[in-house]
Amino acid sequence: MLDIYLPIAQVNVDIFLLLFLSAAVGILSGLFGVGGGFLMTPFLIFMGIPPVYAVPNEVNNILATSVSGSLTHWYKDTLDYKMGLMIVSGGIVGTLLGITTFSYFSSIGKISIIISLLYMYLLAIVGTLMLIEGIKEKNRQIKKIKIKQKLHDHNWLQGLPLRMRFHKSKLYESALTPILLGLIVGFVAAMMGIGGAFLMVPAMIYIVGMPVKLIPGTSLFVTIFISAIVTILHAFNYGSIDLFLVIPLILGSIVGVQLGQKLGQFLDSTELKSLFAMLLLSVSIAIGYDSFFRDKDNFFNGNKIIKTDLNALAEFTIKFSDENPFLYGALAILLAVALGALTAFARKMLSPVIRKMLSDFKKNKQGKKEEIKFPEK
Repeated sequence: MLDIYLPIAQVNVDIFLLLFLSAAVGILSGLFGVGGGFLMTPFLIFMGIPPVYAVPNEVNNILATSVSGSLTHWYKDTLDYKMGLMIVSGGIVGTLLGITTFSYFSSIGKISIIISLLYMYLLAIVGTLMLIEGIKEKNRQIKKIKIKQKLHDHNWLQGLPLRMRFHKSKLYESALTPILLGLIVGFVAAMMGIGGAFLMVPAMIYIVGMPVKLIPGTSLFVTIFISAIVTILHAFNYGSIDLFLVIPLILGSIVGVQLGQKLGQFLDSTELKSLFAMLLLSVSIAIGYDSFFRDKDNFFNGNKIIKTDLNALAEFTIKFSDENPFLYGALAILLAVALGALTAFARKMLSPVIRKMLSDFKKNKQGKKEEIKFPEK
């Protein structure tokens, strides 16, 4: 156990536990193609980090993984920029509304319970729906039932005014649809510290009607902008971004996402979906218990520590955050973007090398098998 002090949040946390949890959530994110904010933020709160700090720092972490993932899709040309920018335009308004709501509940001292309630209900709903869908999918596999899906499922939202053509997605529909989607995602991101992919992905499929292959990349592209805006607003309004927390979160998540994406190629997604759903339900129950039944007096007072003998780097961090909150937030964004981009570039460079090594290994193994000759009788 090795505790580190977070000078902005003013709590001690176990660095190894923090790295382990961020890597584990990153693996789950890579496996299922969704952001891990709706798991990592509750974990940070369970570790004793107040919600007002857990939310923005996890958003900054999501920014790094989104940059890494979206660049990977950019290399593959599986990204609809026009659709993404429409969602971002709505997301800007949504984040402003979310920050205003966040500020109101903070001013009356109710933000912690509001965040806990949002997570409890949202995880319970999403987990239940995922569990039901996973059971149905498993039954279809057992009975060998195949469902034919339409290329585009049109609805009344797509027929709203301001219709425009999205050439990449081969759609002609109202621009208001992605804008409204962005507004909701931006609001949720600002309030809960999540990227909103678990809302965007099903909405892009069933409401916007985008091709499935373009959805992950476009979702990550949108998340970059929304996460950056939320980070700046929280840093400027509350000075709540703690680089001592952000850096281990980013490092653990980036490694975990890469591992999760590789593991996803070898594992049965149907069974994993059901296990993941049960994990969400378990976290929802834990949040409910923590919010309404657990005695927090000793829990939080034992972790909330105000140190006066800080090292030079911690003192500089606090001073920089207090005196230049906008620049401090910009630094946190640049750090996340740089680490995310570096990971994507490293993956692009290493993937062909790893594939060649695996191919050579298989060829050598096959060649050795062919060389083995059984003695003639």
